[in-house]
Amino acid sequence: MRERPDRAIIRLEWIEQAIEHPEREVVQQDGRIRRWARIEAMDGRALRVILLPDGETVHNAFFDRSFKL
Repeated sequence: MRERPDRAIIRLEWIEQAIEHPEREVVQQDGRIRRWARIEAMDGRALRVILLPDGETVHNAFFDRSFKL
């Protein structure tokens, strides 16, 4: 996932921040968990992290342009 040019800038500590201290969390019907956190180092942009149903395995992470609190 982080090999994509548009996602190479995402730091592991930002992913950890979104997992450990989300501003919002939504559980999808398939059990995957969406968590968002604003990343101050990126001008407050919202990072969305998708976790598998185990709550630990990262499926995806990207900056979500449509995020609204």
